[in-house]
Formats: sequence, structure tokens, C-alpha cells
Amino acid sequence: MPTIDLLNNDPRKKTLSAEPKTGMNTLSGEGTAATEQAKPRHPEKAHRPDNPIQRKPDWIRVKAPGSPGWKETHSIVKENGLVTVCEEAGCPNLGECWDKKHATFMIMGDTCTRACAFCNVKTGMPGPLDASEPDYVATATAKLGLKHVVVTSVDRDDLADGGAEHFAQTIRAIREKSPSTTIEILTPDFLRKEGALEVVVAAKPDVFNHNLETVPGKYLKVRPGARYFHSIRLLQRVKELDPTIFTKSGIMVGLGEERNEVLQLMDDLRSADVDFITIGQYLQPTKKHHAVMGFVTPEEFKSYETIAYTKGFLMVSSSPLTRSSHHAGEDFARLKAARAQKNA
Repeated sequence: MPTIDLLNNDPRKKTLSAEPKTGMNTLSGEGTAATEQAKPRHPEKAHRPDNPIQRKPDWIRVKAPGSPGWKETHSIVKENGLVTVCEEAGCPNLGECWDKKHATFMIMGDTCTRACAFCNVKTGMPGPLDASEPDYVATATAKLGLKHVVVTSVDRDDLADGGAEHFAQTIRAIREKSPSTTIEILTPDFLRKEGALEVVVAAKPDVFNHNLETVPGKYLKVRPGARYFHSIRLLQRVKELDPTIFTKSGIMVGLGEERNEVLQLMDDLRSADVDFITIGQYLQPTKKHHAVMGFVTPEEFKSYETIAYTKGFLMVSSSPLTRSSHHAGEDFARLKAARAQKNA
């Protein structure tokens, strides 16, 4: 397979822009081709000044999607009417993961109620939840033969429980159809949604992931709808409710953070007894998104990994192309082994 420069020559962008929009919102059943094409993907960013996209360094290259495995995964996802964060967020590892039949399902629609400066997921007012979605996700998980599945979602601040019960229903549906599959969830922060976290934890996912995304000093510009210490407390509360659940969190670097801020963030996560940290390079989706303030070298990522292990994390994934769900199945096996060794 050839390697490609995703920021400067991404064939997926041409494919996506060339495909006509159906105009059908799979959740609400409304819309037309004309209105879908007219709506900006990120209306809150439309009038912001452009941030030029920097050329990526040589160490950031990936294989182009299009293998037989990728096509089969793509077919199963589309047949079940599912949304994946792999596509919506423009993940650079899509070709590799889908070739292995690994996909991260994104539930509760494709429209997020937040407007984070780094994220390529569509923003706006979402439609109602699809009550059949948990079963569709479970069916796709079984068809793909997944030993480990990752389920994430958009933020749903419009819902009374932030979508907690929908998460729980999805976990239960997967358990019913694929009892041996381990389940990892990547959740929103359930900010001001009392009791929501307890509903999700009671469904007993194997891994509870909630990303901090960046250091606290960058929240106002990068993640304005969230609260750093609320996210820390969320992760801590998971362990208080069920110590058997593995907890995980991830950040991006290259947003202008200082090294000492990253190290302090590691300490904050360890104070919440988080087991697993992921650290990856921020890649700017469009000119309207937050600019890349610097590319972190592979050597710097390795240094972060070494330090994180000394701070007590059971598992660390730190590299330019690390993403929350990248190699999630393999990492889960290592995570279990690390806990077993620690408790031996």
C-alpha cells in the first residue's frame, strides 16, 4: 500500500466532497440534498479567520484506505446505517484500522452540541435518538467478529441525561449478541447531568475512557464547553463506583501547551487513579480549526511515555499518530496483563 500525506494530499477529502449528500438525517428522517449541501459543517467557525494548515513532517505518514478489509468494514458499517468517529473526525488511522475490521462506533447521531476548536465532527442541534441504534451497533459488532469494540458519541447537552441510558442500552445489546466481546466506551463529560455517570458505570463496560484533550490552560480556546477538573472528577468517580473498570484518558499535543503542563496533567490523572493515558499529535482538520502550534517529535513522544510509566500508569500510548481507539484491542490485552502483574 502506498503512503500518503494526509494533510496535504488526502484522497478521502476528494471522495467526501464529490459524494452527493442524500439529505436524509438517519435520526429525524428529514432533509434534502440542497439543504444538506447548503449547511456549513461548523457554522460557529464559518466567520473565523483562516489558520493556514502547515505541511506535516516526514514522520507523519499513513497508508491510504482501500484494501479488501477496509471495503468489507465500510460495507458493514453502511449496511447497518451506523456513524463512525473514524470517518466523522477524519482519523488518519482509518485505513489501517478498517483493514483489520476495527471501527469505533459513534452513537447518538453525527451532530455534536459542543463546538471544540480542534474537532471535525459536525456541530449543531441533533435530531432525536434512534431507539434501534443499540441493536444496530450490536449487530455490526457481531458481523465484524470484534473481540474488543469501542463505542463513543457526540456530546448531547440537549438530552436530560446526556445520552447515558443510550450508552447503557448499547453496552447491554453488545453483551447479548457478543458475550465474549470486551467493551470500551469513550464518553462525553455529562456536565450538569446528575446521575448520568452512575447509569453508564452500572452497565459495566470493561474500559471507561474520557479524554481531557488538552492541558487546563488551553480549555478556554480549545475546549470551551468543558471544565477540566470536572473531567478529572468524572474519571475518579468511575473508579469509586466500580474499581474493576479500567479508566483511560487522552490528550493531543501541538496546541501550544508547555511540557511542564503535560507532566502536571499526568499527575492529575494519576490522582484520579486513571490506568491508561494516550498522547497524540494534534492535526488541524480545516483552516477554520485551531492552528497546529508545533509538531512534537517521536523522541519527545517517547520521553512522555517513559515519564508516564514512572508516574504509575499501567499503560501508555504516546506517538504522533496515537489516537484514543488506535490499537484498542491489543492495548486492552496489555492493560489486563499489567494489572495482573501489579496485583501478583
